[in-house]
Amino acid sequence: MGDTYVAFDVETPNHRNDRISAIGVVVVEDGAQTTSFYSLVNPETPFDSFNIRLTGITPRMVQNQPAFPLLWELLRPLMEKGTLCAHNAPFDLGVLGRCLTDYGLAWKAQADYVCTCQIGRKLLPDAPNHRLNTLAELLDLPLRHHNALSDTKACAGLLQYYQKHANLRNFYRKYDFNNLRTVSG
Repeated sequence: MGDTYVAFDVETPNHRNDRISAIGVVVVEDGAQTTSFYSLVNPETPFDSFNIRLTGITPRMVQNQPAFPLLWELLRPLMEKGTLCAHNAPFDLGVLGRCLTDYGLAWKAQADYVCTCQIGRKLLPDAPNHRLNTLAELLDLPLRHHNALSDTKACAGLLQYYQKHANLRNFYRKYDFNNLRTVSG
């Protein structure tokens, strides 16, 4: 297995998807979950009622939490440990990219990533759908959906399952943080 992956999930406070209200990160090294990180984040922006209902995160819950730039000092070394991984990765990568840009935080121009949703479409074609909660149930992975750490752990669990059944390098894509899009695949 040998590769290191950084599974992550973000929750957002509103429809603009340019700020983060919670983030979870799990590092998968040699097929094992080795490090996990979770934090609520003060997005310093208004919440939409839809996002509050979806995530359960309220403005009051995050009012005394760190803003993203402070957390980025802790997150950046984790995020640089390996290939990024998320379920519906272009969404999470886009939010991360917009958040970095919005705060004027420089990072790498591009990053390799894998998407557990896309991999699932290839390796689990008979699944009823390829949503995180459906695949987690199918593979008996614990999940409290729309909790960033729980979503990340389920994503990491999918990744570990996929590592046993495929060469994940065949699923590598590259995300361009300057243009907020996948540039190869």
